[in-house]
This record gives sequence, C-alpha cells and structure tokens, in this order.
Amino acid sequence: MLQSKLFAKTRREDPKDEVAKNAKLLIRAGFIHKESAGVYAFLPLGLKTLNKICQIIREEMNTLGAQEVQLTALQAPELWQKTDRWSDDKVDNWFKTELKSGGELGLGFTHEEPFAAIMSENVSSYKDLPLAVYQIQTKFRNELRAKSGIIRGREFLMKDLYSFHTNEKDLDEYHLKVRQAYENIFQRLGIADRTFFTFASGGVFSEFSYEFQTLAEAGEDLIYVDQEQKIAVNKEVYTTEVLAKQNLDKTKLKECQSIEVGNIFKLGTRFSEALGLDFVTESGERQPVVMGSYGLGPSRLMGVLAEILSDDKGLIWPLAVAPMALHLISLDQDEVALRLLTDLESAGIEALFDDRAVSAGEKFADADLLGLPYRVVVSAKNLATNQLEIKNRQSGAVEFIPVLELVAWAEKNLRP
Repeated sequence: MLQSKLFAKTRREDPKDEVAKNAKLLIRAGFIHKESAGVYAFLPLGLKTLNKICQIIREEMNTLGAQEVQLTALQAPELWQKTDRWSDDKVDNWFKTELKSGGELGLGFTHEEPFAAIMSENVSSYKDLPLAVYQIQTKFRNELRAKSGIIRGREFLMKDLYSFHTNEKDLDEYHLKVRQAYENIFQRLGIADRTFFTFASGGVFSEFSYEFQTLAEAGEDLIYVDQEQKIAVNKEVYTTEVLAKQNLDKTKLKECQSIEVGNIFKLGTRFSEALGLDFVTESGERQPVVMGSYGLGPSRLMGVLAEILSDDKGLIWPLAVAPMALHLISLDQDEVALRLLTDLESAGIEALFDDRAVSAGEKFADADLLGLPYRVVVSAKNLATNQLEIKNRQSGAVEFIPVLELVAWAEKNLRP
C-alpha cells in the first residue's frame, strides 16, 4: 500500500476534545475519526487492525464449536418486556426510536432475549443440546459519560457468545472451555501477562460473574491481584468472605487499576423460563434450558492495545493485529523501495510504503506514530553497501540485511 494514497492523514497535535490516550493516538495516527462523544468511525488502517482482532476472536470461537450468526440491531419491545428489561427504570442505557407507524424500536445493547427466542423455535429435545452460537456485531449503549475513547463508547463492536445446556454441570464445563479460549485470545494479542481472571458481582444471575481485567493506569476498575494464581477480585466484591472462599491471602494481593475486556455470566434459566425456551429430557420431562453468556469487545480490545502498548512517540502494534507488518521508508530511493514492495506483496506480506515527498524526519516520526512492527529504511547510504536497515518498533533493535534477502527475512520473522 502506498502511504501517499491514504486519505487519512496523521496529525502532530492531540485532538482538543479527547482525554483518553487511546483516542488521542488513534485519531492522530489516522486510525479512527470521531463523529461525536463515544461514537467513532474506523478508517482504513484502523479497520484493518479491528478486523484482525475480530479474526483472532472468530478463530477461537470456531475452535469451541460455536456457530456464527448475525442478529438484528433493531429490537422490538415485546421480547424485552417479558424479561422486564425494556422500561427505562430497569435498563437506563437504551437508545429508542418511535416508528412512523406507531410503537417503538430499540437499538440492541445486548442479545440474551433474541437468542433465547430464536432457540425456543429450534430446540425441543435434549438431543439438540448442548449448543453455542455467537456474533460479532455493533451494540449501542446510551452511556452518560463517554470519555474513554473506543474503550467505552455509545456505539461499539461486541462478540457475544451464548451457550445452551441441559444442566448446570454441562454449563460449568463449557464455562472452563470459554475461559481457556479467552486466555488464548489474550495470548495472541500480547496482553496475557497483564490480563487476569477476576471475580465480580453476579448481579441477578448468580453469586459471581467472571471478568477478564487488563492492568492499565487509565482503567476504570479497581481490582486486587494475586500474581501467583493469576486471578483477581473486583473491588465491588472484595470481602473477607469472598477471599476465604477463593483461598486468597489478603497480604499477597496487589491493588491495581484495570480495564474490563471480557466477561462470563452463568445465566441459569432466567431468560429461558421467561421466553419459553425448554426441552424434553430423556425421561420425557419438560425442563427450561440452562444458559451462559460470554462477552468480549473487539473495538474495546483495540483501544486497550493502543492504551497500554504505546509510548511517547506513538502506537506499538503486536504483529498479530498490526494493519501491516512492515513500514518501508524511502529516502529518495523510491524506485528500489517500490520494487521491494512489489516483491513483498507477491510473497503475501503486507507493507506500507511511505512514498510521500516529505522530509526524512517527518517520515520517521509518522512511522513511530503509526506503530507498525518493523521499519525498513531504503537509503543511498545503505544501498551503497547493498543493505537495508530494519528497526523493531517495540524493542528499538536495529539490524542490517542484504537487499535481496528482505523477502526471506520477512517470511522467517513475520509469519504467524
């Protein structure tokens, strides 16, 4: 890709109406565009990163055997009235609109009700269970405050997975599988070492819900972390009784700011009973289906990566989700650089070629801001010795390789 053809331009100054680091960096780098508070458009480079995050999530969900679907964002009130989640005094973050023909529709903030309703028409026997379905879909929440960039927005992308079981034991077993899938995702994103399985309030569903919290100075949550066991407790349930139940030693816990990146709820039969989702057991009895809900935010994860994997120069993307792996910088050597770009693309290696007629300083500054994993400098000085300079954005390490070995180097170092 030629950088001169990107319509989204980089900025030197932070946007004045942003306080969150992730929003400042992503806007300056031309990854996102702010429409209004909590509402952002994803531009070419930003969308490539978001799609790669989604693909990692999709692969792990498919490995679980979950089936992908796409439900509607527009929601009629009837389903939600059955579970007492339509009225504003019960759920205060609905976006609702009046229909010209009369009545109302809402923009979905979650999808337990619609999934349960669909399954009530497709599940009848114990032989149909267990099953799991998921979607990666835009959600809408009328947040009172939206000052955290794409970490907490009014319009955002969510992966919501729902599982359906004959009993609690089967739900518990699936819960452990999803937990492992989430940990795989965080490992692939490069944040596993700072993301903790966290006990939190279960609300009306159960004694506990289970969050995945990533340590971050800008985090909205306060958790208490046991580094050895790799688990944590949210401040909202931080009691002596909870610590004893989880065998946690208060003296070993560290208080940390964090960002919630995922959650798991054991829903039980609340939604299935309200919406007529039941099944016939092997002995002929009719029982409500037991449900689980598992949330993960791709756009929020992108914001978290921008928040914690960055420095004072700009973004630092992990190789797995960077919009491109290489940033080719030509210092008046465009012809050679273009040939290298063609060779890389022929080998299936994504690269961004800075072919702009700007100073070397501006090119280097923008390379740091965009944060692609490796910068390759093509200069007359290096070509005089038939070499290219390669710099690792994360470590700052520099190496030199022969010009003709770039593709071989890339295939060795940039393949998953």
